[in-house]
Amino acid sequence: MAEQNTLYPVEFFIAATPLSLQASPASKARWKLTVSEAARQRVRQTDELGFLDPRPVGLVIYYFPLAQMLGDIDNIVKPIMDALTHVAYLDDKNVERVIVQKFEPQVEWAFANPGPQLAAALDYARRWCT
Repeated sequence: MAEQNTLYPVEFFIAATPLSLQASPASKARWKLTVSEAARQRVRQTDELGFLDPRPVGLVIYYFPLAQMLGDIDNIVKPIMDALTHVAYLDDKNVERVIVQKFEPQVEWAFANPGPQLAAALDYARRWCT
């Protein structure tokens, strides 16, 4: 049996402030579209087969706010998870682990050997968040 390529990991960054569960329905819909389109574009760049794997997945979200975050970090997760359904996974029930971390500008942080997408996000954050 030939080994099949999968699209994982799907790594991308969005230069925008994530919306929370408390945002208006129209704002959340725009945010979800932004997330799903960024993910779709990245999937097209990295996956030639275009199928979704039904196996369990993990989700890692790094948030680099421009200033100290006012809301709760957990409120940005569900809209992002919903936006990735049918793009990065078949159903958000497939997500077994979620790691979310914010990196506020006044806090020192560093990554050892970031991949290209994370490196681009870090460059953006350093440029605009300091």
